Amino acid sequence: MINKRILSARKRIAIIAHDNKKKDLIDWAVYNMQALSRHELIATGTTGKLLEDALDRPLKKLLSGPLGGDQQIGALIAEGNIDSLIFFWDPMEAQPHDPDIKALLRVAVTWNIPFACDRATADFLLTSPLMHEEYTCIIPDYSDYVKRKI
Repeated sequence: MINKRILSARKRIAIIAHDNKKKDLIDWAVYNMQALSRHELIATGTTGKLLEDALDRPLKKLLSGPLGGDQQIGALIAEGNIDSLIFFWDPMEAQPHDPDIKALLRVAVTWNIPFACDRATADFLLTSPLMHEEYTCIIPDYSDYVKRKI
């Protein structure tokens, strides 16, 4: 059986940035303000406040990443309430919540949602025609995996 989820034309986009990448993310968001205005934005802590100020629009803000915001985003992905993830992470600096970051990326892959971890990939993702139209997302079938673990 193939499980599917319909992503509407108006996507729910989770946005996260590590401290050293926040300026890059804000620059990217301002550059893509028009495209982002078509979608619902959900962000972690400080990133959310910076985005609100830069884009001059409200968005849903969660906890700061290290305080559980990354896990909140992961839970929303698992529940089917996030359609795409933009995560400007800093590959040059270890984060105290690295296990949370790895778990978040694993959940994104598990539930087959598109995600970007750098500006170039975020540009490709946001400018894809699929980003602005309804899309049928195939959800992997993990029932055999679950049976093996029981």
